[in-house]
Amino acid sequence: MKSQLHRKQIDAIIVAVRRKREQLNFSQEYMAAKMSIKQNAYSKIELGNNKLTVERLISICALLEMDLSELFEKTRPGVSRFSNLRLHF
Repeated sequence: MKSQLHRKQIDAIIVAVRRKREQLNFSQEYMAAKMSIKQNAYSKIELGNNKLTVERLISICALLEMDLSELFEKTRPGVSRFSNLRLHF
């Protein structure tokens, strides 16, 4: 049960990342190049086939010019425990 809940939260984060990337008209190739990984590896992150590490999540947020708190608020509206957390890059 716990892992299913975590999987839903991770999936919501991945969807929010993909939406923001698409809003900015950034390709997966662009994101991968900026993160020094292959496009295939980035694609697997968005598909949920590769684990989304904290380091990669921070890199993605920096590229998309969004705070981690903003990302968490988008995935859990009104329930963010991170509302006071502000990371600037």
